[in-house]
Amino acid sequence: MNTYIALLRGINVGGHKKIPMAELRLLLEKKGLRNVKTYIQSGNVVFQSPSQDKTEIEELIKKLILDHFGFEVPVLVKTHSELKTIINACPFLEDEKIKSYFFLLQSLPNKENVEEASEKQYEGEDYKILNDCIYYYCNKGYGQAKFNMSLFERKLETNATSRNYRTMVKLIEMSATQ
Repeated sequence: MNTYIALLRGINVGGHKKIPMAELRLLLEKKGLRNVKTYIQSGNVVFQSPSQDKTEIEELIKKLILDHFGFEVPVLVKTHSELKTIINACPFLEDEKIKSYFFLLQSLPNKENVEEASEKQYEGEDYKILNDCIYYYCNKGYGQAKFNMSLFERKLETNATSRNYRTMVKLIEMSATQ
């Protein structure tokens, strides 16, 4: 069995796209995923699957959610080692790193799109696009940020979902014990 982390985007935010985590765990287990665990209500699922095809797993989870809950949700699946690599590659100093956000990209953007997206600068905000992640730090906090993930998704031509440092560390910890 292979261990994976599924990151669901935009659920349980402001009363929209509500997915109870206990119900999601049962739904995934009924379709053959094992040792399904969730972390907080924002759509973080650690599980095991015999499949080695992450795209196949993403499609399975998306279809299950659409069929059961009646709405579409973008799903990104990563492995334990991929999350560890992402967090270890964070270009910020340790005190900034623990206050950072990680925008995990669905696919690797092309070099030209990265260069174009990297031209955008915001005062008091710093970001770096490395491989399949945008590392983002704002000294005022994300709630006060001008950074717009949708703009970067368009420029990079890929979907993304974000997690803060604490959530990334917890998901790495949870997936290591599977």
